[in-house]
Amino acid sequence: MNYELLTEQVIAITRLTGNFIRKESMNFNAAAIEFKGLNDLVSYVDKTAEEQLVGNLSKLIPGAGFETEEDTVNSRGQTYNWIIDPLDGTTNFIHGLPTYSISIALYEEEQPVLGVVYEINRAEMFHSYKDAPAFLNHEEIRVSQRAHLSDSLLATGFPYYQFDKQPQYMQLLSELMQKTHGLRRIGSAAVDLAYVACGRFDAFFEYNLNSYDVAGGAYLVQQAGGKIMNFSGGPEFINQREILATNGLLDQEMLEALQRNFNS
Repeated sequence: MNYELLTEQVIAITRLTGNFIRKESMNFNAAAIEFKGLNDLVSYVDKTAEEQLVGNLSKLIPGAGFETEEDTVNSRGQTYNWIIDPLDGTTNFIHGLPTYSISIALYEEEQPVLGVVYEINRAEMFHSYKDAPAFLNHEEIRVSQRAHLSDSLLATGFPYYQFDKQPQYMQLLSELMQKTHGLRRIGSAAVDLAYVACGRFDAFFEYNLNSYDVAGGAYLVQQAGGKIMNFSGGPEFINQREILATNGLLDQEMLEALQRNFNS
């Protein structure tokens, strides 16, 4: 498999769908909103974008499986599987806020080999592939070199359902507000992870995320020299639905803060 060529094809497909989402944002009708669950919004834009991505990606690797947010198709491939979020940051999109993205990852035999995150409004295309660094618009990127929480800027996401851990979460935020340059919640986990990969954020943490929210961005962080783990420091972050992404220098301080508050 020529992963560099494949990634360029994925980038072209992603740009096409990004253009569709950008165009729809100009005349989006709030009456088109549907509810999948509590505070879990979806629209025809999400669904159409996913259909476009699945249709075009299917041509690149015949027989590959798909794991998709909107269930356009969910099938298991023998060797290759795409993990897709067609519009990460749907709530931002619906409310006219400018941060939302497309996230795509490709897994080969249970291992990630390709990741693309496209932040649509700034036209920033983050990508990487097996045995390559991470890139932003084809310029190589690396994680930050900040080694102390006191110098760091962090990203997170607020829970919008399953509020059982909210007291611990608020306690953690209170601690980190006092120990860092600040915390940001921009509403797209894929973008948060891409920003860790390029050094804008020094770490990102969130729980109750799905594979399609984090698969593409997590791969970018790893390829840019950072680390991905769960709140206990272990490697399994997708099935445990908790993720900590760091620049590789803040691991210990972040894990200690998480474990103090979440009792992981």
